[in-house]
This record gives sequence, structure tokens and C-alpha cells, in this order.
Amino acid sequence: MTTAAIDLKSFQEIGWMREAGRVVAEVLNLLAGMTKAGISTEDLDRTARSEILKRKAKPAFLNYRGYPCTLCVSVNEEVVHGIPRSGKVLAKGDIVSLDLGAVVKGFYADAAVTVGVDSISEDSARLIEVTRKALFLGTAQVKPENRVGDISNAVQTWVESQGMSVVREFVGHGIGRNLHEEPPVHNYGRSGTGPRLQTGMVIAIEPMVSLGGPEVRVLEDGWTAVTQDGSRSAHFEHTIAVTKEGHEVLTSIA
Repeated sequence: MTTAAIDLKSFQEIGWMREAGRVVAEVLNLLAGMTKAGISTEDLDRTARSEILKRKAKPAFLNYRGYPCTLCVSVNEEVVHGIPRSGKVLAKGDIVSLDLGAVVKGFYADAAVTVGVDSISEDSARLIEVTRKALFLGTAQVKPENRVGDISNAVQTWVESQGMSVVREFVGHGIGRNLHEEPPVHNYGRSGTGPRLQTGMVIAIEPMVSLGGPEVRVLEDGWTAVTQDGSRSAHFEHTIAVTKEGHEVLTSIA
């Protein structure tokens, strides 16, 4: 993979992605507050769609490669791409990953957060914090002249130092006119490898971490990925632009 295949965004295009990112951040923040015992994952999806449309944006995931919903809601051992359902009702102690994308003027933004339902176990709380910090440490590597492998290595080194596993089947990605663009941003790898980061690149960094092993399998619905050993998993993601000064998180609520 060479940088020639990577689409660099203009100032105006990053502005549109910033608008899409604001929509994603606002709606994810709202959904996180709704994630309580007794609510169904379909309820969360319905709210996500109405709130994106209210903000004059378009859902990024709906009908993407046949995905049937606006929101991905992955509970406990579900790693990613959990399909919302009316019969999937959240319970106290669950951990829930919410993954959402929006489109403004043809440009995408994508983010994810994992939250606990009421009181959660110590292990689950630690899993969430380790994954959140993995995203923070990966993001800290985003600056011109660093390489994608610097991000990957920062995530992997931290997660494995905490006795947890990085899920390898799913990776971060470039983003812009399309939801998934070059380059792939793995959550494991060697520093100093991969494409060089340049001003105008926009990437989605998204560590997925499990308490057990890294292996996953996809359920019969063709979408929902779960840990092979049934251990719990967490997922955090931001859309991040490379700037002359370093980086800008486009999906930050702040």
C-alpha cells in the first residue's frame, strides 16, 4: 500500500467532515445517556436515525453493503456490527458498544464508544478504560511524518501490557468520500512501518479489545462478530485528521 492511493482532503472537505463528526459525537453522546437497563437495542437505533436526520445529515451505515440499520450495537461478547433488535433488551451489568457514522455533503465521519449499563463488574470497567486509553495512545501518534505502524504499535503494546487481546480481524481505516478508504489502520504492528502520515489524511482509529483471546466468529446473521471464547469486548473509535500541527479529532464532543 503506497501513499499514492491515499486521498488527501482539502481544508473545505475536512470542514464538511468536521460537521459530520459533530453530528456523530452529539448523537453518540445522547445514545450513551439512553443506554440503561430495559431499553432495547432497536430503541437506540431508532433514536440514532431520527437524531441524525434532525441534524440534516444522512446515516452512514444504513444499507451500507446491505447493513439493515443506522447504528451498530454490540453487547458483552459481541465485538462489532451487532444488529439492533426489538428483542435484545439491555440488562444491568451489560457493556454496550455503540458504533455510528454520518454523512454531510458527501463526506463521512465514524466513531464508537463502549458504555456500561448501571453498575458493571471490575473486569468490565477495566476493559473499557484500557480500550479507551488505547484509542488515546494511538491518536497521540497522529502527526506528519509518523507512520501508520506507529499508531498500530502504540495500541498493541498498551493493550497487551494490560493482559488483554487486540482483535485482529477488524481494523481502522482511511475515511472521507467513502466510509472505508486507504490506508488500513491495524491495531497491531511495528513502529516505523506503513504509509507515512501527511497533512490532509483523515483516518478512523478503532481499537477493539477483548478480555480473553483475540479470535472472533461471525454469527448466522452475517454481521454480528463475537469473541470465540465468549469473553467480553470493548470498542472505541474517532475520526482524526492529520494537520500541520499534529492532528484534530473530528468526532470529539468537546
